[in-house]
Order: sequence, then C-alpha cells, then structure tokens
Amino acid sequence: MSTKHVVSSVAVTALAAGALAATSGPASAATAPVSAPRIVAHLDLAAGQQPENITLLPHGSVAVTFALSRQIAAIGPDGKVKVLATLPAPAAGSTTPVLSSPFLGGIVRAKDGTLYFNYATGTADLTGIWKLRPGGSPQRIAALPARGLPNGLALDARSGHLYAADSVLGTVWRAPVKGGKATAWSTDKALAQQSFLGANGIKVHNGAVWATNLDAGAVLRIPVGRHGAAGHVRTVATGLPAADDLSFTGKGDTLLVALNSTNEVALVRPNGSHTIVLTAKDGLEGPTSLAIRGDRILVPSAAYFTQKDPNLLGAKFAGK
Repeated sequence: MSTKHVVSSVAVTALAAGALAATSGPASAATAPVSAPRIVAHLDLAAGQQPENITLLPHGSVAVTFALSRQIAAIGPDGKVKVLATLPAPAAGSTTPVLSSPFLGGIVRAKDGTLYFNYATGTADLTGIWKLRPGGSPQRIAALPARGLPNGLALDARSGHLYAADSVLGTVWRAPVKGGKATAWSTDKALAQQSFLGANGIKVHNGAVWATNLDAGAVLRIPVGRHGAAGHVRTVATGLPAADDLSFTGKGDTLLVALNSTNEVALVRPNGSHTIVLTAKDGLEGPTSLAIRGDRILVPSAAYFTQKDPNLLGAKFAGK
C-alpha cells in the first residue's frame, strides 16, 4: 500500500485515531475557558509535516513527531520548524499494522532534555520505544511487537518508567527509562481495538495511567497499584468520537481531549461530562494531541482527513 493510500486510509477513518510566522485565524468559535485561538505554524503537507504528538521544549518551543515522514522536529514560538532527527526506514516491502507506512507516535521529554518516542514499522528490528539525547542520534531502548502499533507515550519520572499505548494489540506496555525489556502492563478489554484503533493517547496523572480508546470514544483510568501493578480499569468518559490524545489542565482530573474526526477539542470534567471548546472554525484540522504551557494550550493538527493545512494552533486557557 502506497503512502498516499495510507494517508487516505487514515483520513477516511479520521485516525478514528517551512512554516509561517504566527498569524490570526478565522473568526473564533472557541468556548470558555478557551479563547483567542490563532495558528502558530502552518506546516508543509507536501513535505510530510503532519504532527502526531507534542511535548514542550524550553524557551517556548515544542517538539513534535511527524507521523508518516519518520521525523522528530522542533517548532519555535515564531513558527519555524527544525528537523531534529529522521528515523531509519524499515526494509523494503515492510508494512506497519493498519497504517502500512512507518508511523511515529507519542513523544515525551525528560528533565535532562532527552526525548522519548514510539516508532512502528511492522519489523522487529525497529518497532519500539526510542530516545534522542540533545545533540545525539536516535536509539531504540525497548523493543515492542512488530505486529502492534505503539501510539501514545507517557513518562512517569517518579518511578522511572515509560508507558506506551498499543492501538492494535490493546495493550499498555511498560518499560524502564534506562532501557530494557518492555512488559504488557495492562491488556484490559477496555483498551481493545474495535474497528480501527484502540488504546491511543496516554498520560500519567495522580497515581494512575489515563488512556483514550479511539474506537470507543472513551477516556480510561488505570490505577498504579502496589509495586507498580495495573489496577482495575475505570471508564471516566464516553461520547468522545475518535478520542486521540489527552492533556490534564492542572493538578485536578479535568482534562482536554483531541477529537480527530470531528476537528474538535473537548474539555472533560472529573464526572465525565464534557463540552467542546475548540472547533474547525478555530483552525483545527484533525487535532491529534495537546500540550499546556502556563495559561496557553497548544494543539497540533495533522490534517489526515482534510489533507489541506496541518498546523500548530495556540490559544489562551483560563481553567484549571
């Protein structure tokens, strides 16, 4: 299957998973506590700049994974893009589960500046969790099954572990930050793939691992028990179509979820109720993930469905 076909397939299901200086967007449809949305960076679709995931860097910059071009890139507050690394291509004829093309998923940053990210290729030699030290080269630190699709990635700095959400195998993998064997931390049926992609976004927050299930349109909470074992999975919220990645708004359990297929961002309250706070009218085109810096949120859009304007959107955020 060609890359063009891959993008088209992802678009049809809406991932049911260079740049210009900051400019004002169209008339805003943002809803409180979100306001003043604007496009920080218009990205280059032809160059494969479709951002799948995001993590904060110092000095107002962010790092993103470009899902289908095998690239890790930094985007500055001025919208300029700098490619930090390109992952090795798999052997000719290799196919990644569901998507066919090699896929770069979640990305997180440790305090020492090391970036960790998921890479899926359908091959045993490359699929897994990788790291990129400042000024270094990409290095795989934990292998994951080639038949899976590692997507979202979360870092638990306290325990020194990474959690990877596998969208095909319906598994949350756990691996040490220092590298080593990954173990299947949770295989609960709530994580399972139904038609396209299951477990997708993931975060560690308040003693639990939180994940989305894209097919189910749900947010899940998995307590981290004694000795790090996974507890009983609880469904926190439903009715979130193509729930991609999530981000917490503060110390409480209120969170934001990127809804890929509907070009929206939802604010989800601890009781599971939710409202839409950003839409396509604000510039979203298949939002894939979110990051919060102070009183601002940053939302990458991959334009998998629209195939028009992948971008990075910023907005003010007044809630916690």
